[in-house]
Amino acid sequence: MNTKHILSILVDNQPGVLSRIAGLFSGRGYNIESLCVAATTDPMVSRVTMVTMGDDAIIEQIKKQLNKLINVIKVLDLTGTSYVQRELVLVQVRAKPENRAEILRIVDIFRAKVVDVGPTNYIIEVTGNEDKLKAFLTLLQPMGIKEIARTGPIALQRDSNRKK
Repeated sequence: MNTKHILSILVDNQPGVLSRIAGLFSGRGYNIESLCVAATTDPMVSRVTMVTMGDDAIIEQIKKQLNKLINVIKVLDLTGTSYVQRELVLVQVRAKPENRAEILRIVDIFRAKVVDVGPTNYIIEVTGNEDKLKAFLTLLQPMGIKEIARTGPIALQRDSNRKK
């Protein structure tokens, strides 16, 4: 059964590493649902957070192939472990005068932030897990969402001594 997997991959922070990872996926017909890359506390190391779909055999194959890449330091499948996940969404929503108070209430309830105000639109920033973001966007939909930009999930494994 195909399930969503979040892979946390530590790699050397060098040109071409991401291209080799993406090439591995495209060459084998695997899809990357989302991808986020940034340097870690060590500027020589980057963390690639990737979401992909597959059954256990496919994910195991992906992990083995990733570990063969020379610039890959560590591959961790967070699925089934205890981890913290967040995603950032910027959403531009129509802010008609009759809807502005309702939009601001929704922003407040979801602990979001209005980051830009225009004469006819707001740009709102919200972070959270997939369920929170889906609920937030569902409530804003009737107002008129003009545009959305999303990071895709980022995640870190919890301390193994703590419970979820």
